[in-house]
Amino acid sequence: MSAHGEAISSSAGDHLAGLIARAAHAPSGLVHFVDGEVLRFYGGHGLQIRWEDVRDTQLRDSLAGLVVAGCQPLVINDLATDPRVPANSPIRQRGLGGAYLGQPICDESGAVLGICCALDTEPHEWSDDDVAAVGAAAQLGTLLITEQRGRQEVDRQRRFLDAVLDNLHDGVTACDADGRIVLVNARMQRLWGSARVPDDLADEAAVAGLTDGDGLPIKPGDVALFRALRGERLRNEEMVLQGRGRGTRYYLIDAQPILGPGGETVGAVQAVQDVTRRRRNERFRTCELAVVTALAAAPTIEAAGPRVLEAVVGTLGWTHAELWLVDDDAGVVRSAASWNSPSWQSDIAVPAELPYGTGLAGRAWQAGKPLWIRDVGQPQSLISPETAESSRLHTALAIPVRNGLEPLGVLTAFADTVEDPEDELVALMSGISAHIAQFIERRLVEDLQRQLIRTKNEYLALVGHELRTPLTSIAAYTELLRDADPETLVAEGPRLLEVVDRNATQLRHIINELLELSALDTGHAAVQLSPIDLAEVVRESVQCTRAAVTGEPVSIVDELPGALVLPGDRRRLRQVLDNLLGNAVKYSPDGGRIAVRLRTVGRAAELSISDTGIGVSQEEREKMFTGLYRTSRARDRAIPGTGLGLTLSRAVVQRHHGSIELSEHEGPGTTVLVRLPLDAR
Repeated sequence: MSAHGEAISSSAGDHLAGLIARAAHAPSGLVHFVDGEVLRFYGGHGLQIRWEDVRDTQLRDSLAGLVVAGCQPLVINDLATDPRVPANSPIRQRGLGGAYLGQPICDESGAVLGICCALDTEPHEWSDDDVAAVGAAAQLGTLLITEQRGRQEVDRQRRFLDAVLDNLHDGVTACDADGRIVLVNARMQRLWGSARVPDDLADEAAVAGLTDGDGLPIKPGDVALFRALRGERLRNEEMVLQGRGRGTRYYLIDAQPILGPGGETVGAVQAVQDVTRRRRNERFRTCELAVVTALAAAPTIEAAGPRVLEAVVGTLGWTHAELWLVDDDAGVVRSAASWNSPSWQSDIAVPAELPYGTGLAGRAWQAGKPLWIRDVGQPQSLISPETAESSRLHTALAIPVRNGLEPLGVLTAFADTVEDPEDELVALMSGISAHIAQFIERRLVEDLQRQLIRTKNEYLALVGHELRTPLTSIAAYTELLRDADPETLVAEGPRLLEVVDRNATQLRHIINELLELSALDTGHAAVQLSPIDLAEVVRESVQCTRAAVTGEPVSIVDELPGALVLPGDRRRLRQVLDNLLGNAVKYSPDGGRIAVRLRTVGRAAELSISDTGIGVSQEEREKMFTGLYRTSRARDRAIPGTGLGLTLSRAVVQRHHGSIELSEHEGPGTTVLVRLPLDAR
């Protein structure tokens, strides 16, 4: 269909055809348009033939074609006799007669768009007035076409502009001179969110939550569009939107007045660019720098934790963050640090520890992957309803802190608004957790290096001492045997040989323990884990120790459950128990009380063995687990021993993924605390 053919509706075409017929004093009027090489019907009055019957007539075979070709009126008084009528026209083919008066419809450039014609079924002498009347109708057709084509062009340009505006990345809003919103593009609708863009920005509700770059609330009269309406031209004006069920958004606004032909203000337009992601990326880089700086300056993760969490809370614009460290032996995560936003008034209770798989941190440890909880106030959100209600928290994010596959801790953050999952936030928190993991691992390596150097030096000194003592005795008594006369050899020989044998046995025992310790450390010694009843193993060791100290001023009491099953190597754990109970007896030379207690704490078994003996000083506690170390009190009292028992015990316990330490003890004596996991690792 031609563009100008769409210009006049069929109703307007029929009215124009009727006007032509009356003006030319003819029974019929016709308006049709040129579409390439064919004619299109757009209006008729009093026609004696159906247009459908002649609609496919080619332009060259019609009287209209003569009008178009000559671009001038065509007047035929008698169709039957006029030689200008084309031979292939419907008039000739149907043997029709009558008269024809046609005038071209032209555009501004003179191009023929269509034809207005008057028809008579009988020969007709067309007067000059008739010709002029049809010509006036053609001019009217030109005006109608021009006006309608103008409307079409405006509509086309409007559609073009709408398409352009709707595909912009900026939200665009325009108002008229009275401040009424007259244009809002699709992007602006999306920026506004689920709420409809208000018709009147002067309403207080329309600017709720809006602040300028300095954080000052924006009043209705200070809206950028109204400022532009007053003549201001704004560039990169900052605006912040908070609330409305979404996180904080940041915008840059350009606005200017729309001027009329005389320079008067007829409206205003503003373009709003969402720079939240850009600002967030800038904050992310700042946050990562703050985290790295805090970690670099802190001696421990506990010291760095508050500054790290402060950077996280400030960057996300959230409310609260926590750092948890995994205690694998006890089967819990322990709180290392927490931080609240300074603007947050409520106290948020943070438990000291959470068992494996319990709470948000415990579940993230168990899952080994990030967890995003959209609203902790909902059922099964991993946060207790009491905590969620009292703290008024909503969205929560938990990120495991890992070194490879080894869990080290969990980083959690909470918002007071409901937030949908965002990959960028998860990526940021994952990056921060990686920095924390590197810090923890680096500190562990540095501590181990220092400990290794110290232990190596002590180890060499102690090995030299412990091995030198029996070797010196063996050498001395061997020399006595060699130099003894027959009488002395007969009298003292057995006693001297007994001393040599005792020292050789001690030397062999030291060497065996060193070899076993080396095998355990390198993984060459087999530790076969299978379900065992630890309570039964402890009970057997206690009974054997009681039997060994019968008649001694030492009492052994125990507090054991009926059964406590866990994965372990029965022989190795019995070796640990015998060592610990043997030490408790050995270091209680003046008698006393030994207490053995076994219980379940979280997902770990906890065994404590306490005595009231000579005890271990605070500074020597950790050294007790380094090979061949013996306390000064034991050396002063000449209590026998190699100093390898606790070292071997720690190696066995660690192969069970557990821990052993000398814990706090009230009064004289020592308490050894062993933790073993209840679940297979």
